[in-house]
Amino acid sequence: MQKSTKILVCPLDWGLGHASRDIPIICKLLDAGFDVIIAACGDTVNFLKLEFPELVVINLPGYKIRYSKRNFQIIKMLALIPKIISHTYKEHYLLKEIIEKYAIDIVIADNRFGLWNNRTYNIFITHQLKVKFPGFLRLLEPIYKGISGFFIRRFDECWIPDYMSENNLSGELSHSKIKLDNCYYIGPLSRFMKDAKNEVNEDIDILFVLSGPEPQRSIFENKIIDQVNDKGLKIILVRGTTKKINKMPKIVVLDVANTKILSDLLVRAKMVICRSGYTSIMDLYLLKKKTVLVPTPGQTEQEYLAQYLSQKNIFYSITQKEFTLDMATQNVFNFPEISKEKNEVLEQRIINLKKKYCSS
Repeated sequence: MQKSTKILVCPLDWGLGHASRDIPIICKLLDAGFDVIIAACGDTVNFLKLEFPELVVINLPGYKIRYSKRNFQIIKMLALIPKIISHTYKEHYLLKEIIEKYAIDIVIADNRFGLWNNRTYNIFITHQLKVKFPGFLRLLEPIYKGISGFFIRRFDECWIPDYMSENNLSGELSHSKIKLDNCYYIGPLSRFMKDAKNEVNEDIDILFVLSGPEPQRSIFENKIIDQVNDKGLKIILVRGTTKKINKMPKIVVLDVANTKILSDLLVRAKMVICRSGYTSIMDLYLLKKKTVLVPTPGQTEQEYLAQYLSQKNIFYSITQKEFTLDMATQNVFNFPEISKEKNEVLEQRIINLKKKYCSS
């Protein structure tokens, strides 16, 4: 009897975005006949257990990053660099134990630089070959480029969830001048495409979807609550947390929503207001939703993506400090007529993995 090929999928634990975008990859791997094991921690474990109750999910400690309350996130992140580097090497050695215990053949690491091993075939997922630093800190961008390039070259392949063409969604983040021969642009990923319906009655006026680390999630939530009463609109708020909140009679509030529920809400929404995390951007782009992006203050990646996509007239963006519901509803763009590119690179990479491991 032929031994099944085991693939370990390891998403980063900064919010649920990385785990969310890995769902369609995991589904395609399962469809191809691979034996998938997930390594994660914290809320990511619970999230992926709900999506894949039949799979083995093992604990692999994450970075445990908390965002700044004020607009100094990049400075806080710089102070955490020694901790992040230390954890990268720590997870590299923890991976050895997992590979031996579960007989892993292939490792897929979503933005976890330390998860590669000489005994396995290693795939790295990222949409950030370049990190945007603010102001004078841009001088550090070449240093990050060198460090990230060093680690990415340890992997056999680097999968970038975006289009290669000028119709891309990530701009300079994944289309910089960095030369890496192992990169493949696999196209945008979304866990919702499988369940999305072509024609649905849009009976929700505004859908708020909150996410991301505290305390900025709660700060934005409180700002929303202060403005939504007495609007005469059907508004639904998905909070992205189970922390208690006072009842609000004027709107429907959900603490969390699984893929099926959130997919239904998204397709029914006339307008979506959310953070400008890259996973949310991919979801809403592929669903062609009218959207207002409110980047997490101090998170330069989200601020860049919001500005970049606003300039392309795809999504309207506004800062959290300036946000008002009236301004958002008055300025939101209609989704442009864009023909989604056909991209079969992901399918081809999985076919190649199957030929490599399942044909012998």
